[in-house]
Amino acid sequence: MEAKAYLKYARISPRKVSVVLDLIRNKPVDLAMAILKHTPKAACEDLQKLLKSAIANAENNHDMDVSKLYVAECSVSQGPILKRIRPRAQGRAFRIDKKTSHITLVLKEMEN
Repeated sequence: MEAKAYLKYARISPRKVSVVLDLIRNKPVDLAMAILKHTPKAACEDLQKLLKSAIANAENNHDMDVSKLYVAECSVSQGPILKRIRPRAQGRAFRIDKKTSHITLVLKEMEN
């Protein structure tokens, strides 16, 4: 049995999120939460909230034991890009791409 949580349209680049996801993959949820709390990355705040949501889903929807949960799968994919224009010299314009992310977190119980 598994519990999932999704965060869609997060206003952070998928590349920045994947660095943090690599830190918590296959870790117990209490250790993953501690890693997210003490890692100084922009993605950690959103991922902490997402992990809490996944834990709540596991506990309330699937009657899973919170002490046995671990991060089984976590992935990020690119969402739509917000395109913005930056004025430059001599009437030119440079485009700025504001990337978004779709993040998926899957928790499972450890087999003892």
